Amino acid sequence: MTKFKLTDANLWYNDFQALHSVTMDIEGGAITALIGPSGCGKSTLLRSLNRMNDLVEGCRITGSFLLDGVDIYGDIDINMLRKRVGMVFQKPNPFPMSVYDNIAFGPRTHGISSRLALDEIVERSLRDAALWDEVKDRLRRSALSLSGGQQQRLCIARTLSVSPDVLLMDEPTSALDPISTSKIEDLVTELKKQYTVVIVTHNMQQAVRISDKTAFFLLGEMVEYGDTGTIFSMPRDKRCEDYITGRFG
Repeated sequence: MTKFKLTDANLWYNDFQALHSVTMDIEGGAITALIGPSGCGKSTLLRSLNRMNDLVEGCRITGSFLLDGVDIYGDIDINMLRKRVGMVFQKPNPFPMSVYDNIAFGPRTHGISSRLALDEIVERSLRDAALWDEVKDRLRRSALSLSGGQQQRLCIARTLSVSPDVLLMDEPTSALDPISTSKIEDLVTELKKQYTVVIVTHNMQQAVRISDKTAFFLLGEMVEYGDTGTIFSMPRDKRCEDYITGRFG
């Protein structure tokens, strides 16, 4: 089932066109990887799916972005959109507060104040992010005392705490060591049972390991999109083949 349907999506930063006529269906309950060299439009596309680009001065968007059939650039509550479409960034960015308060922050913002309800949300979110066993005895300690890999899983738990439909991940392991990266990859694979995941990655092996679909971008254009196995074994476009075989990028 299609979660996001993009039709002829274009995006400009002032005079620079960062996305050119992107048309794609993003499947629900699957992991879609966006790959391509730096500056090709991957993160720009990702950020347009929850309107993060609204914060960029001079940004202009045309085309259709439908989430479950609803135009996200139409008459829509942006706070509700960002609740449904959560985002995890490249570098872990925990708030300078306790582990517990990091997770409870979103639910409190959306009006949940019951201590019992918050306790349940915190535990569930940390369990879903495969972090509960590591931090259950340090919930009152500063989140900044956690390791980099733990901080990134905490940020994933914080995103999950408001029960999103979609998880956007912008190179979530690029700042992490191989062991932490492996934990995040295992976690993402597990999360697709409950969420739709769209991940930007520079690591092509990562795309092969965890994604169901892969889209290859070049200079703001989506060059090729399909099943990950097919993209990496039998790419149709020479530019995609050159990139995944390491001839450029």
